[in-house]
Amino acid sequence: MTTVCVAGGTGQVGREVVRLALDAGLDVTVLSRHPPSGTSPVHHDGARYFQADVTTGGGLAEALQGADVVIDCLEGQFGKARKNFADGGARLLGAAAGAGVRKAVLLSIINCDKSDAAFYVSKARKERVYASSALETVVVRATQFHSLVTAVFEAAAKVRLIPVFKGARFQTISPSDVASELLSEVLGAPSPERHRTRTIGGPDIRTMRELAEIWRKATGDAGRIVEVPLPGAMGKYLRNGLNVVPGERTGTDTFESWLAKREDSL
Repeated sequence: MTTVCVAGGTGQVGREVVRLALDAGLDVTVLSRHPPSGTSPVHHDGARYFQADVTTGGGLAEALQGADVVIDCLEGQFGKARKNFADGGARLLGAAAGAGVRKAVLLSIINCDKSDAAFYVSKARKERVYASSALETVVVRATQFHSLVTAVFEAAAKVRLIPVFKGARFQTISPSDVASELLSEVLGAPSPERHRTRTIGGPDIRTMRELAEIWRKATGDAGRIVEVPLPGAMGKYLRNGLNVVPGERTGTDTFESWLAKREDSL
């Protein structure tokens, strides 16, 4: 039986990876700085949870013991976590090699190496760490999650506004679709290419205004849609269309279907 260790297995993609891996009959371990209790909604019965920290290396050897593949779903969006993001990846890979892990799969972001946004720069640095690893590695770059634009809408809706960025289109994808692709790399045959990168995207490409209209209809929100400029590195990234990949409509869960399931679970 294949043993999979999910680093960051309590996040929005990581916990979907854990769920799908268990459904596939795999042996699953999870490493997290704060393992969930058995009653937590992010805890999955059947998985074994370990407390470990990639910033210090503490607990990694125990969490990775006996694993065949590690899936890295860790995030580091702010402060020290972002600054140490690539170094944490190096510690994880080093511990994985020491534990006899044969393959590592990394979740990353589409065209992160073409953006000057700090979070994307940290992602690109971590990709380079994976590209120099002694392990076989696969970097799976995903388009933005459905939850990203939803978070923007929800935050501003508190003042009855729904902002949309000028010139922005999105190809949003669901965490479950991303998790499925990460797991497919675990179950696939070994590749003759030592280090690979692939990009996956959601099923539809839409303007942010179209997404806002879908969200407003689904939630019944009465906020007014307003078009605003997005300056800086992220604005440039979006205006240049670096967040879409028309030839890779990998996901099947549309923004509408994801919203419907999300609302049903509230």
